[in-house]
Amino acid sequence: MFSPTFLITNKILTSISKIEAAEEVIKHSPLLPLWEKQFKEDAIIRSAYHGTHIEGNQLRKDDAKDVLQGRDVIGRPRDIQEIINYRKVIDYIDDEAKRKIDKITEPIIKKIHRIITDKILVAENLGEYRNKQVIIRNSANNEITFRPPPPVEVPFLMREFLYWVNRDDRDIIHPVIKAGITHHELVRIHPFIDGNGRVARTLATLTLLLGGYDIRRFFSLEEYYDKDAVSYYQNLQKASAGDLTSWLEYFTSGAAIEFEKIKEKILKLSKDVKLKEKFGGQQIYLTERQMKVVEYLQEVGFLQNQMFVSVFPDVSEDTVLRDLQDLIKKGLVKKVGSTKGARYVMV
Repeated sequence: MFSPTFLITNKILTSISKIEAAEEVIKHSPLLPLWEKQFKEDAIIRSAYHGTHIEGNQLRKDDAKDVLQGRDVIGRPRDIQEIINYRKVIDYIDDEAKRKIDKITEPIIKKIHRIITDKILVAENLGEYRNKQVIIRNSANNEITFRPPPPVEVPFLMREFLYWVNRDDRDIIHPVIKAGITHHELVRIHPFIDGNGRVARTLATLTLLLGGYDIRRFFSLEEYYDKDAVSYYQNLQKASAGDLTSWLEYFTSGAAIEFEKIKEKILKLSKDVKLKEKFGGQQIYLTERQMKVVEYLQEVGFLQNQMFVSVFPDVSEDTVLRDLQDLIKKGLVKKVGSTKGARYVMV
């Protein structure tokens, strides 16, 4: 029976208290939906880039961003496909979290693997447990650093793990700690022939989302691991002896650093756009079109009537004007001039 061994140390408790405090700030910040969209896109780019870079993907961060935005990129086909797949798996776990699924099941884990390794592994290995022994080597000296369990044990170990994750008293364990244990156990079992690290990191994030730690999906734990990959792998390896305490200290510390980083960004942004002073902390709700108007004004600096058709080719001029009038009423935009040549600018 799977029963992880660990101690709740002061370091773990301190990290969790930082995560809780940061989450409160993030959840109640007066962010514009525009900024929420940008924060989410940034988190997706960071997750996709760092989540694949840590395993040898050679694309630069700007290349990964271009891939995710549909631009042509010169690079190894596998590297490009890994980025595309990571974006798809993030969308998938977000959808599962929104559905508020109450269990992490074997089909979900296998689907995560199929998405992550689509067009990378041969069809018969997609979403299927490995049927041969694998070993993990140190890339620097080629020494064997870890020998995962034999393939015959994988289905049994996965069933034990899923029983533990979904048991009736599962809420006794804090979601952040559970996410850390989930991450490590998937790496330890190594159920698939390839893609185990990406599956483990994705499943840890899904565990956080299901535990209520979505913080508007602004975070990317992958960046923390990739910034010091040696420490990441060393901490995973330490826990392979059976005691997960040091790994959980590392994992919760990383989550705390990421959550606090997002909190500081949001506090700075709220101050920069003077939302707290101007709107008394109230959330401003904008339509998709209004967000596009604000994004355009941020990038170009102004908008004129004759430019409407290029920005909104399928929308009437009267409709765009109504959007602009609403933005003026909300205090975000002002009109300079009174003729057809008048400009709309950010306040």
